[in-house]
Amino acid sequence: MASVPDSAEIPIVRTVAELRGRVKAWRAAGAVIGLVPTMGGLHDGHLALVRAALAACGRVVVSIFVNPTQFGPGEDFARYPRNETQDAKRLAELGVHLLFAPSAEHIYPDGFATTVTVKGMGEGLCGAHRPGHFDGVATVVAKLLLAALPDVAYFGEKDYQQLQVIKRLVLDLDIPVAVEAVPTVREADGLALSSRNLYLSPEERAIAAALNRVLAEVAARLAAGKTAGAGAIAWGLKELEAAGFTRIDYLEVRDAETLGPVETAARPARVLAAVWLGQIRLIDNMAVEPAG
Repeated sequence: MASVPDSAEIPIVRTVAELRGRVKAWRAAGAVIGLVPTMGGLHDGHLALVRAALAACGRVVVSIFVNPTQFGPGEDFARYPRNETQDAKRLAELGVHLLFAPSAEHIYPDGFATTVTVKGMGEGLCGAHRPGHFDGVATVVAKLLLAALPDVAYFGEKDYQQLQVIKRLVLDLDIPVAVEAVPTVREADGLALSSRNLYLSPEERAIAAALNRVLAEVAARLAAGKTAGAGAIAWGLKELEAAGFTRIDYLEVRDAETLGPVETAARPARVLAAVWLGQIRLIDNMAVEPAG
């Protein structure tokens, strides 16, 4: 049975059976259903997804599940921000209709033995530096989509490789859900909103703003045809190092749809980066639109 936290009037369900029961009733009433999958620690980036869903759908479900299978050894699973009461309050204030907050034991019960792998798209970029990450993402997203079977599911462009992996997953498995991308929400200085930004020191936070600046300039150079991809990337790497990032996992130009490597902006592309400041890993990306 659904429960309501003291801090917010939003129903919470914790099992797939409860979730499907709610969705079945809404669908019978003719509602268009939206799903916003999250790992909690909600910030304005997440809330932009929620607002997009509420604007287009009659009923909106937000899921909160910190997925253990997408964290590798030594990553920040244990300290990933968790505050369900606060998150529920923010969702209630926006008018979200249901929060799905299952336990890890419910998503991955004893004997769970299936993993979903999206080959190619999930293997480079973050996939090369976080082995198994996108298998964990693809598996849990497949489970969430099949549990709720919404009409539309909303994902942010900040996690651009994840977005393309999910689009491929939905297409390949014939999951009857439309995937809607929502633009990245940024701080005033351009830094993409992320739950991990909270862990940056003041000095690291000041450096972090350079990531957006460098990505924007690399994208602009490519779009204007001033340089080929290798030249723009070489310039960008020097700028990131000079800014003070402690490690650069990658800075690359990829096709916006296939994520295949590209050298020129003959068709829509993305500049993608993953960098470190101390123990905090930041990712971001920027669209490259070909001139004319």
